[in-house]
Amino acid sequence: MVAQALLHPRNLHQGKYDFAALIKAQPALAAFVLTKADGEQSINFSDNSAVVALNQALLAHYYQVKFWQLPAGYLCPPVPGRADYVHYLADLLAGKDNVIPHGKQVTLVDIGTGANLIYPIIASSFYGWQVIGSDIDAVAVKAAQAIVASNPVLRGRVHIIRQQTAAIFAGVIAAGQFVHLTMCNPPFYASAAEASAASARKWANLAKTHSAQQRNFAGQPHELWCDGGELAFISQMINESLQFKQQVGWFSSLVSQQKHLTPLQALLKNVGAAQHRIIEMRQGQKVSRILAWSFLPPGQQLLHHSGVN
Repeated sequence: MVAQALLHPRNLHQGKYDFAALIKAQPALAAFVLTKADGEQSINFSDNSAVVALNQALLAHYYQVKFWQLPAGYLCPPVPGRADYVHYLADLLAGKDNVIPHGKQVTLVDIGTGANLIYPIIASSFYGWQVIGSDIDAVAVKAAQAIVASNPVLRGRVHIIRQQTAAIFAGVIAAGQFVHLTMCNPPFYASAAEASAASARKWANLAKTHSAQQRNFAGQPHELWCDGGELAFISQMINESLQFKQQVGWFSSLVSQQKHLTPLQALLKNVGAAQHRIIEMRQGQKVSRILAWSFLPPGQQLLHHSGVN
Protein backbone atom coordinates (compact mmCIF):
# COMPACT_ATOMS: atom_id res chain seq x y z
CA MET A 1 0.00 0.00 0.00
CA VAL A 2 1.20 3.51 -0.82
CA ALA A 3 0.30 6.21 1.70
CA GLN A 4 -2.09 8.41 -0.28
CA ALA A 5 -1.76 11.66 1.62
CA LEU A 6 2.03 11.62 1.45
CA LEU A 7 2.54 11.35 -2.29
CA HIS A 8 2.69 14.32 -4.66
CA PRO A 9 -0.83 15.32 -5.81
CA ARG A 10 -0.04 14.44 -9.44
CA ASN A 11 1.45 11.07 -8.55
CA LEU A 12 -0.66 8.38 -10.24
CA HIS A 13 0.10 5.83 -7.52
CA GLN A 14 -2.26 7.00 -4.78
CA GLY A 15 -3.86 4.58 -2.35
CA LYS A 16 -3.80 0.80 -2.51
CA TYR A 17 -2.51 -1.13 -5.48
CA ASP A 18 -5.33 -2.18 -7.81
CA PHE A 19 -4.12 -5.72 -8.36
CA ALA A 20 -6.98 -6.61 -10.73
CA ALA A 21 -5.97 -3.78 -13.08
CA LEU A 22 -2.27 -4.51 -12.65
CA ILE A 23 -2.70 -8.21 -13.44
CA LYS A 24 -4.68 -7.27 -16.53
CA ALA A 25 -1.71 -5.16 -17.65
CA GLN A 26 0.87 -7.77 -16.65
CA PRO A 27 -0.65 -11.26 -16.22
CA ALA A 28 2.62 -12.69 -14.83
CA LEU A 29 2.04 -10.67 -11.65
CA ALA A 30 -0.83 -13.00 -10.68
CA ALA A 31 1.61 -15.72 -9.61
CA PHE A 32 3.05 -13.41 -6.93
CA VAL A 33 -0.13 -11.93 -5.46
CA LEU A 34 -0.97 -13.08 -1.93
CA THR A 35 -4.12 -12.61 0.14
CA LYS A 36 -3.35 -11.55 3.69
CA ALA A 37 -5.31 -12.51 6.80
CA ASP A 38 -7.29 -9.27 6.64
CA GLY A 39 -8.34 -10.04 3.06
CA GLU A 40 -6.09 -7.45 1.41
CA GLN A 41 -3.93 -8.43 -1.52
CA SER A 42 -0.19 -7.86 -1.58
CA ILE A 43 3.06 -9.46 -2.71
CA ASN A 44 6.11 -10.70 -0.86
CA PHE A 45 8.32 -7.63 -1.02
CA SER A 46 11.37 -9.67 0.03
CA ASP A 47 11.09 -11.61 -3.25
CA ASN A 48 12.96 -9.81 -6.02
CA SER A 49 10.97 -11.60 -8.73
CA ALA A 50 7.73 -10.39 -7.18
CA VAL A 51 9.00 -6.80 -6.98
CA VAL A 52 10.10 -6.91 -10.62
CA ALA A 53 6.71 -8.26 -11.68
CA LEU A 54 4.94 -5.49 -9.74
CA ASN A 55 7.10 -2.84 -11.40
CA GLN A 56 6.42 -4.34 -14.82
CA ALA A 57 2.68 -4.17 -14.13
CA LEU A 58 2.84 -0.58 -12.85
CA LEU A 59 4.86 0.61 -15.84
CA ALA A 60 2.55 -1.18 -18.29
CA HIS A 61 -0.68 0.01 -16.68
CA TYR A 62 0.22 3.65 -15.99
CA TYR A 63 2.89 4.48 -18.58
CA GLN A 64 2.20 2.11 -21.50
CA VAL A 65 5.66 0.54 -21.18
CA LYS A 66 5.03 -3.07 -22.18
CA PHE A 67 8.64 -4.29 -22.18
CA TRP A 68 10.74 -3.77 -19.06
CA GLN A 69 13.54 -6.23 -18.23
CA LEU A 70 16.50 -5.86 -15.89
CA PRO A 71 19.85 -7.65 -15.91
CA ALA A 72 20.21 -9.93 -12.89
CA GLY A 73 21.24 -8.08 -9.74
CA TYR A 74 20.56 -4.55 -10.99
CA LEU A 75 18.60 -2.01 -8.99
CA CYS A 76 14.82 -2.46 -9.04
CA PRO A 77 13.47 0.69 -7.35
CA PRO A 78 9.86 1.42 -6.33
CA VAL A 79 7.90 3.26 -9.00
CA PRO A 80 5.73 5.48 -6.71
CA GLY A 81 8.70 7.09 -4.98
CA ARG A 82 10.49 7.70 -8.25
CA ALA A 83 7.38 9.35 -9.66
CA ASP A 84 7.37 11.79 -6.75
CA TYR A 85 10.85 13.08 -7.62
CA VAL A 86 9.79 13.74 -11.22
CA HIS A 87 6.62 15.60 -10.18
CA TYR A 88 8.40 17.77 -7.61
CA LEU A 89 11.00 18.68 -10.23
CA ALA A 90 8.21 19.63 -12.61
CA ASP A 91 6.93 22.08 -10.01
CA LEU A 92 10.20 24.02 -10.34
CA LEU A 93 9.21 24.91 -13.91
CA ALA A 94 5.67 26.02 -13.10
CA GLY A 95 6.45 29.75 -13.18
CA LYS A 96 4.25 32.61 -12.01
CA ASP A 97 1.18 31.27 -13.81
CA ASN A 98 1.61 27.90 -12.02
CA VAL A 99 1.45 26.05 -15.34
CA ILE A 100 3.90 23.19 -15.81
CA PRO A 101 5.25 22.93 -19.37
CA HIS A 102 4.59 19.71 -21.26
CA GLY A 103 6.13 18.54 -24.49
CA LYS A 104 9.44 18.01 -26.19
CA GLN A 105 10.57 21.62 -25.74
CA VAL A 106 11.57 20.66 -22.18
CA THR A 107 14.71 18.58 -21.66
CA LEU A 108 15.61 16.61 -18.54
CA VAL A 109 18.93 14.85 -17.85
CA ASP A 110 18.93 11.83 -15.53
CA ILE A 111 22.43 11.24 -14.17
CA GLY A 112 23.03 7.54 -13.43
CA THR A 113 19.81 6.43 -15.05
CA GLY A 114 20.59 2.75 -14.44
CA ALA A 115 19.22 -0.28 -16.23
CA ASN A 116 15.73 0.40 -14.85
CA LEU A 117 15.20 3.77 -16.63
CA ILE A 118 12.23 4.59 -14.40
CA TYR A 119 12.78 8.36 -14.12
CA PRO A 120 12.92 8.85 -17.92
CA ILE A 121 9.89 6.58 -18.40
CA ILE A 122 7.77 8.67 -16.04
CA ALA A 123 9.02 12.06 -17.23
CA SER A 124 8.63 11.29 -20.93
CA SER A 125 5.31 9.47 -20.61
CA PHE A 126 3.59 11.82 -18.18
CA TYR A 127 4.97 15.18 -19.34
CA GLY A 128 6.12 14.41 -22.87
CA TRP A 129 9.60 15.75 -22.12
CA GLN A 130 12.78 14.85 -23.92
CA VAL A 131 14.99 12.91 -21.49
CA ILE A 132 18.68 12.11 -21.68
CA GLY A 133 19.73 9.24 -19.43
CA SER A 134 23.43 8.77 -18.74
CA ASP A 135 25.30 5.96 -17.01
CA ILE A 136 28.88 4.68 -16.77
CA ASP A 137 27.84 1.01 -16.73
CA ALA A 138 27.83 -0.67 -20.15
CA VAL A 139 25.38 -3.38 -19.09
CA ALA A 140 22.96 -0.81 -17.67
CA VAL A 141 23.19 1.30 -20.83
CA LYS A 142 22.49 -1.70 -23.05
CA ALA A 143 19.47 -2.70 -20.94
CA ALA A 144 18.13 0.88 -20.93
CA GLN A 145 18.55 1.13 -24.71
CA ALA A 146 16.62 -2.13 -25.11
CA ILE A 147 13.74 -0.72 -23.04
CA VAL A 148 13.62 2.40 -25.22
CA ALA A 149 13.83 0.45 -28.48
CA SER A 150 11.06 -1.94 -27.41
CA ASN A 151 8.51 0.70 -26.37
CA PRO A 152 7.05 3.10 -28.96
CA VAL A 153 6.03 5.53 -26.21
CA LEU A 154 9.73 6.07 -25.40
CA ARG A 155 11.29 6.12 -28.86
CA GLY A 156 12.22 9.62 -29.97
CA ARG A 157 11.78 10.95 -26.43
CA VAL A 158 14.38 9.09 -24.36
CA HIS A 159 18.05 9.08 -25.35
CA ILE A 160 20.70 7.01 -23.58
CA ILE A 161 24.35 8.07 -23.32
CA ARG A 162 27.18 6.02 -21.86
CA GLN A 163 29.36 8.32 -19.79
CA GLN A 164 32.96 7.48 -20.63
CA THR A 165 34.70 9.47 -17.88
CA ALA A 166 34.41 10.20 -14.17
CA ALA A 167 32.86 13.56 -15.02
CA ILE A 168 29.18 13.95 -14.27
CA PHE A 169 27.95 16.45 -16.87
CA ALA A 170 30.80 16.73 -19.40
CA GLY A 171 30.09 14.43 -22.34
CA VAL A 172 26.38 14.37 -21.48
CA ILE A 173 25.34 18.00 -21.94
CA ALA A 174 26.53 19.16 -25.35
CA ALA A 175 28.12 22.53 -26.09
CA GLY A 176 25.43 25.13 -26.63
CA GLN A 177 22.64 22.84 -25.43
CA PHE A 178 20.17 24.11 -22.82
CA VAL A 179 18.75 21.62 -20.30
CA HIS A 180 15.83 22.63 -18.12
CA LEU A 181 16.31 20.06 -15.36
CA THR A 182 18.86 17.53 -14.15
CA MET A 183 18.19 14.82 -11.60
CA CYS A 184 20.23 12.18 -9.82
CA ASN A 185 19.77 9.38 -7.32
CA PRO A 186 23.39 9.19 -6.13
CA PRO A 187 25.14 6.24 -4.47
CA PHE A 188 24.20 6.69 -0.83
CA TYR A 189 26.90 4.72 0.96
CA ALA A 190 30.58 5.49 1.45
CA SER A 191 31.88 1.91 1.27
CA ALA A 192 30.91 -1.65 0.47
CA ALA A 193 30.86 -2.42 4.22
CA GLU A 194 28.43 0.42 4.90
CA ALA A 195 26.15 -0.75 2.08
CA SER A 196 26.32 -4.33 3.37
CA ALA A 197 25.39 -3.24 6.90
CA ALA A 198 22.41 -1.28 5.58
CA SER A 199 21.31 -4.32 3.58
CA ALA A 200 21.54 -6.49 6.70
CA ARG A 201 19.34 -4.03 8.60
CA LYS A 202 16.82 -4.07 5.75
CA TRP A 203 16.60 -7.86 5.78
CA ALA A 204 16.21 -7.83 9.56
CA ASN A 205 13.27 -5.48 9.15
CA LEU A 206 11.80 -7.67 6.44
CA ALA A 207 11.85 -10.57 8.86
CA LYS A 208 9.48 -8.55 11.05
CA THR A 209 7.24 -6.99 8.40
CA HIS A 210 6.59 -7.04 4.66
CA SER A 211 5.96 -3.32 4.52
CA ALA A 212 5.75 -1.79 1.03
CA GLN A 213 8.44 0.65 2.10
CA GLN A 214 11.02 -2.11 2.65
CA ARG A 215 11.69 -3.90 -0.61
CA ASN A 216 14.20 -6.18 -2.21
CA PHE A 217 15.79 -3.52 -4.41
CA ALA A 218 18.96 -5.43 -5.35
CA GLY A 219 21.61 -3.16 -6.91
CA GLN A 220 25.14 -3.22 -8.28
CA PRO A 221 28.03 -1.90 -6.14
CA HIS A 222 28.35 1.33 -8.13
CA GLU A 223 24.60 1.92 -7.71
CA LEU A 224 24.86 1.67 -3.93
CA TRP A 225 28.19 3.15 -2.85
CA CYS A 226 31.17 5.28 -3.88
CA ASP A 227 34.18 6.72 -2.07
CA GLY A 228 32.85 9.37 0.27
CA GLY A 229 29.23 8.39 -0.28
CA GLU A 230 26.50 10.78 -1.33
CA LEU A 231 28.17 13.81 0.26
CA ALA A 232 31.27 13.42 -1.90
CA PHE A 233 29.24 12.61 -5.02
CA ILE A 234 26.85 15.56 -4.69
CA SER A 235 29.74 17.88 -3.81
CA GLN A 236 31.44 16.83 -7.06
CA MET A 237 28.18 17.45 -8.89
CA ILE A 238 27.88 20.96 -7.45
CA ASN A 239 31.47 21.83 -8.33
CA GLU A 240 31.06 20.52 -11.89
CA SER A 241 27.71 22.28 -12.32
CA LEU A 242 29.65 25.56 -12.42
CA GLN A 243 30.87 24.63 -15.91
CA PHE A 244 27.27 24.42 -17.13
CA LYS A 245 25.69 27.21 -15.09
CA GLN A 246 24.31 28.98 -18.16
CA GLN A 247 23.12 25.75 -19.81
CA VAL A 248 20.94 24.30 -17.05
CA GLY A 249 17.80 25.73 -15.50
CA TRP A 250 17.77 23.59 -12.34
CA PHE A 251 20.31 21.04 -11.15
CA SER A 252 19.08 18.57 -8.54
CA SER A 253 19.94 15.48 -6.53
CA LEU A 254 18.33 13.30 -3.91
CA VAL A 255 19.90 13.65 -0.45
CA SER A 256 19.21 10.73 1.88
CA GLN A 257 20.87 12.04 5.04
CA GLN A 258 19.67 15.34 6.46
CA LYS A 259 23.06 16.03 8.05
CA HIS A 260 24.54 16.43 4.57
CA LEU A 261 22.32 19.39 3.71
CA THR A 262 24.32 21.91 5.76
CA PRO A 263 27.71 21.33 4.07
CA LEU A 264 26.03 21.09 0.66
CA GLN A 265 24.24 24.40 1.15
CA ALA A 266 27.52 25.98 2.24
CA LEU A 267 29.15 24.69 -0.94
CA LEU A 268 26.33 26.11 -3.05
CA LYS A 269 26.92 29.49 -1.45
CA ASN A 270 30.66 29.23 -2.15
CA VAL A 271 30.15 28.46 -5.85
CA GLY A 272 27.71 31.33 -6.25
CA ALA A 273 24.40 29.57 -6.88
CA ALA A 274 21.70 32.19 -7.41
CA GLN A 275 19.08 30.11 -5.59
CA HIS A 276 18.51 26.70 -4.10
CA ARG A 277 15.58 24.76 -2.68
CA ILE A 278 15.16 21.77 -0.39
CA ILE A 279 12.08 19.69 -1.17
CA GLU A 280 11.05 17.01 1.30
CA MET A 281 9.37 13.80 0.12
CA ARG A 282 7.73 11.19 2.33
CA GLN A 283 6.58 7.68 1.48
CA GLY A 284 5.38 5.92 4.59
CA GLN A 285 8.11 6.23 7.22
CA LYS A 286 10.78 6.93 4.63
CA VAL A 287 11.87 10.56 4.28
CA SER A 288 14.07 11.78 1.45
CA ARG A 289 14.98 15.20 0.17
CA ILE A 290 15.61 16.84 -3.16
CA LEU A 291 18.31 19.50 -3.24
CA ALA A 292 17.81 21.75 -6.28
CA TRP A 293 19.96 24.70 -7.29
CA SER A 294 20.30 27.19 -10.12
CA PHE A 295 22.78 29.79 -11.25
CA LEU A 296 20.07 31.62 -13.21
CA PRO A 297 17.91 34.39 -11.70
CA PRO A 298 14.31 33.43 -10.85
CA GLY A 299 12.10 33.24 -13.89
CA GLN A 300 14.87 32.48 -16.40
CA GLN A 301 14.75 28.66 -16.17
CA LEU A 302 12.30 28.42 -19.09
CA LEU A 303 13.60 31.16 -21.39
CA HIS A 304 15.47 28.66 -23.55
CA HIS A 305 14.40 25.92 -25.90
CA SER A 306 16.61 22.87 -25.96
CA GLY A 307 17.55 20.35 -28.57
CA VAL A 308 18.72 16.77 -28.23
CA ASN A 309 21.71 15.76 -30.27
